[in-house]
Amino acid sequence: MVKKDYYDIIVVGAGPAGSTTAKFAAQNGAKVLLLEKDREIGVPVRCAEGVGAKGLLRIVGTVQPNWIASTITGFRLVSPDGTAVDARWGDCGYCLDRKVFDYELANIAAQAGTEVVTKAYVNGLIKDDGGRVLGVKIKQMGNDVEVRAGVTIGADGVETRVGRWAGLNTFTKMRDMESCAQFTIADLDVDQDMCEFVFSNQKVPGGYLWVFPKGNRTANVGIGISGEYAGKRSALSYLKDFVEERFSGKPILSTLCGGVPCSLTRKQISGNGFMLVGDAAHQVNPISGGGIVSGMYAGMVAGRVAAGAVRDNNFSAKRLEEYDKEWGRSIGKDHERFYRIKEAVFDFSDDQLNKLAREVLKIPIPERSLMRIFKAALKTRPKLIFDVIKLFT
Repeated sequence: MVKKDYYDIIVVGAGPAGSTTAKFAAQNGAKVLLLEKDREIGVPVRCAEGVGAKGLLRIVGTVQPNWIASTITGFRLVSPDGTAVDARWGDCGYCLDRKVFDYELANIAAQAGTEVVTKAYVNGLIKDDGGRVLGVKIKQMGNDVEVRAGVTIGADGVETRVGRWAGLNTFTKMRDMESCAQFTIADLDVDQDMCEFVFSNQKVPGGYLWVFPKGNRTANVGIGISGEYAGKRSALSYLKDFVEERFSGKPILSTLCGGVPCSLTRKQISGNGFMLVGDAAHQVNPISGGGIVSGMYAGMVAGRVAAGAVRDNNFSAKRLEEYDKEWGRSIGKDHERFYRIKEAVFDFSDDQLNKLAREVLKIPIPERSLMRIFKAALKTRPKLIFDVIKLFT
């Protein structure tokens, strides 16, 4: 149960972004309450679980071995006609064990001084007559509780009720909302150090299929398709066809479905007495749909800014806007570049994708990088090549 009726900072949602926010806020002297609606942190798993090692280390300092299901050193791109292009990452990546990872991040936040409470369903905000957010309303163990705070931070996912209740427009264009489905499948003979991405307007319109190895002959096999197509046929239906074709008869250990905002960051991610982080703020890479590390980075920034606001006893929109600005100067700027590239390449026809794959195969493997691949894809859009260079150098 929640122990007090006032905290400096309340964080709603104990995913990676929320727990990281809580940790950095507590480390900077704030009294923090972290609320999770589910009974257990890390369950259910909600994504493909892939992260870049360098970005993760930048935030956590040390990666614990039990967080990692597999280490990824390369990737394979498969075009509609089956042409496979193999390449190596400049940096290695990890496929996480999200159940362990999320649990440990919350534990680290708790060790920093955060009070963590599960089975705490936030069903409203406390606001003053001017609209400033003053805290949250909670349903826990059948009891209605109100808890106040200087800053309330929504890390409550793409649907972000916190953002909506705070007065933000949380609408997302269907084109920018990926409808996703994923199976974890056992007894697979796949390269355990290689992620695979399959592109085809017939098999996966407006998106891609993925195979992320998780060790012990298991892998996350999933799909993300543009919301423009999901209304005609579900992502899960496309995924079932792919699995039947590629991994027929293999045991499916788990299934998940959800939405990922592959858009620009929300125009406003803070206001009077509140902030948003992670998927709630649309801090997701618009091309890959990956949001774990970027959400954690946002949490690091938000936690520090919120703790500074506590020290200043100033929770105004102007004070908290420091967070928006720092995000925009860093990863937010990169996401704008990724979004422009996404708009150019995701309308490629299958013929264009096949031609691109054959072109990239001409590049010697030691020189085959993401930057070289994107440069090849954007030959007819030279202005965007500058975005590619800024992203990968």
